[in-house]
Amino acid sequence: MRKNSVLLVALFATAVLLFTSEKSYSQVIKATVIAGGNLTQVDGDECYGYKKVGLNVGAGVMIPFGKNWDVSMEALYNQKGAYQRQRYTDIGDGKTGAYEIKLDYVEIPVLVHYTDKGLVTIGAGFAYGRLINAKEYEHGEKTATTATNDVYKTDDYSVVADLRFKIYKQLKLNVRYQYSMAKIRTRDFYTVDDEYMKTRDQYNNVISLRLVYVFFEERSDAIRKMRRQSAY
Repeated sequence: MRKNSVLLVALFATAVLLFTSEKSYSQVIKATVIAGGNLTQVDGDECYGYKKVGLNVGAGVMIPFGKNWDVSMEALYNQKGAYQRQRYTDIGDGKTGAYEIKLDYVEIPVLVHYTDKGLVTIGAGFAYGRLINAKEYEHGEKTATTATNDVYKTDDYSVVADLRFKIYKQLKLNVRYQYSMAKIRTRDFYTVDDEYMKTRDQYNNVISLRLVYVFFEERSDAIRKMRRQSAY
């Protein structure tokens, strides 16, 4: 099942890129290098706020099509999770309310972008993430949670909204929001006296701030402009 999920995402991404490549013959494909960080939380874990900090780094390609449109695909190392510092004093049972989950993904986002006047780019799409590392700490103690013991779903499918601002030439400031489309875990919660409270589904909730450097952008834009002019 997991292999099939990876294959479907890969086929979808390939189909999108091939389609847009056909529509953008003689265009210059742009390459991107990405470096930044995440502020994350896990909705449904009883911890609140974007308190967990993680990396968001990788590379990608952008294929132009139409007047101001591009489709992109990235390969990212993306750290997600949640953090809650100690909430109450340990009264002898070892329970302090402290909590932390570290979820590391290899991720492939596929987005469609629109650029306005060469300054602001908006985008939207989907991402597939494969969990490669998981560490969980409760009340300051490490639990048995790993990436392979089925506590968390190995596959994370999410929707992505993307906003980029031109800083200088090919350098962009990128703000991205990402949210899981399907639950990554279902968990039962108990009081400090071990009485059952409720069961909740959990979802990754991520805000990213990144720098994106675009290679071959000026050449690609010049060719796109020439093609528009020759069409008249």
